[in-house]
Amino acid sequence: MKTQIHTDSAPAAIGPYSQALIFQDIIFTSGQLPLDPATMTFADGDIKAQARQSLTNLKAILEQSGSSMDSVLKTTCFLSDMENFAAFNEVYTEFFGTEMAPARSCIEAARLPKDALVEVEAIAFINK
Repeated sequence: MKTQIHTDSAPAAIGPYSQALIFQDIIFTSGQLPLDPATMTFADGDIKAQARQSLTNLKAILEQSGSSMDSVLKTTCFLSDMENFAAFNEVYTEFFGTEMAPARSCIEAARLPKDALVEVEAIAFINK
């Protein structure tokens, strides 16, 4: 049986999807755009500001699920421009470190929803 997760600390879905679903002890998040959950507008600034907001949103959803950033097994990161890869990695490292960082795919997407610079999704576990 799956359980739907919702928190007001992350942006509301802008389409027909859940912020996250839990199946057994595994959490599958939807891609997190760099939207401020209070205003539903993008974080002001460059790729670093947008990456920080996307990852902050991801963290809020994981915490609502009973998990944490330390429990992330895999991320998929979408960048609107691969020229932002190094700057994105700087912020990503702030959240995940380098030791035992999650497995990751990072790809350039032709266009992201609302013309975001970044979107990040994750698969994590609940540590019981």
